[in-house]
Amino acid sequence: MVRDHGFFRRFRRALGAIAVLGTASLLPLAAAERWWPDSVETALSQAGTNRANLEPMLLATPPAQREGMRFLLENMPEPDLGRIDAGLVATNTALAYEAMSSAPWAAQIPADVFLNDILPYACVNETRDLWRPRLRELSLPLVEGCKTPGEAARRINEKLFPLVKVKYSTKRKRPDQSPLETMESGMATCTGLSVLLADACRSVGVPARIVGTPLWANMRGNHTWVEVWDGDWHFVGAAEPDPAGLDRGWFVHDASQARRDEPRHAIYASSFRKTGVSFPMVWARNIEWVPSVNVTDRYTPKSTTPKDGKPRLLVQVLDQPAGTRVKSDVLLLESSPTGPVRSGQSREETADMNDILPFEVIPGTRYSVLVRSGWTERQVEVTATEAREQVVVIPLSDRTRLSHPSQACYLPVAGARPALGRLLPRP
Repeated sequence: MVRDHGFFRRFRRALGAIAVLGTASLLPLAAAERWWPDSVETALSQAGTNRANLEPMLLATPPAQREGMRFLLENMPEPDLGRIDAGLVATNTALAYEAMSSAPWAAQIPADVFLNDILPYACVNETRDLWRPRLRELSLPLVEGCKTPGEAARRINEKLFPLVKVKYSTKRKRPDQSPLETMESGMATCTGLSVLLADACRSVGVPARIVGTPLWANMRGNHTWVEVWDGDWHFVGAAEPDPAGLDRGWFVHDASQARRDEPRHAIYASSFRKTGVSFPMVWARNIEWVPSVNVTDRYTPKSTTPKDGKPRLLVQVLDQPAGTRVKSDVLLLESSPTGPVRSGQSREETADMNDILPFEVIPGTRYSVLVRSGWTERQVEVTATEAREQVVVIPLSDRTRLSHPSQACYLPVAGARPALGRLLPRP
């Protein structure tokens, strides 16, 4: 057998060349070969093997998008640097610039607001998926004719959730779902709903960010909502549109009790730009790489009057003891014959768990709480206390009540009274 030594020499030289090229792809480019500053180069040095994916993406970035790409790399969380898909970042960036260029309100959006609150591919720690093409496809027809980002945000909040058949439910897989995960499952709690709304707004050029508190001052848990930019920041509850406009919601009173200098009771807005302050995520307490800004002052009273306000009686109606929440007509009557009669509707399961029908009350005054759902009528008597909030839970059935959290004031149900039938019309 005759060996072709020339072939083997050429093969070894080819292998050597491939090895050199492979090594070179992992080495930083010379300064003359790159358009990005040293701050981006520092970020690339923290990307490990993912640098080989990110660097070609940077080289291919069109000049018009380089400022945005620089911003993303300079502020990208370290976990993302090490594993994020370069195609996702490039597509997200291109679509963000496209949305901004075609938005009727583009001239109103400051450059720094675009970079931090339209361009980013994520809000907090949710799964990094390519949500922008689908949400733009869904949201663009919804905002047709809108002239301002605030008007567009309201339209999306009103129309998008029914369109994609997503509703509030504690049966969701996890709180920090991405938009695609939420739309696939059809359910989310406040954080997942807020991520979906914020990203839908971003997909059509509306600046939006996640806002939340780790714990209400009344100790009833955490909450997450959305802020949108329209000359300034305005808040809105995700999947909770209000016909009266922005800066309204069931949580306004709870937010007014926030405490700026007490981290667990403060209110924070998420940021992609590094701030030195972590966004408090009660669902992922070990994660500190999501930046935030303390915005408590925008939600608390500016006057010198006491911010506690009048005590409130919160009424929740269940189908049975320890059961599910149901929507029912509720009347609150003072014991005095000449006292006012106030009415409202209790919340059902599709409302946030902390959204409870409120009535302002006078300490020491005795009230009758009258409830009607269909043909079922119930009534309880309660004396308002000095407590800032007093929760009354009324089950519609007479089944044996189970134990409940001590924060709620569970009262025995009295028999139905004829007066209720006169005060509430029959269905």
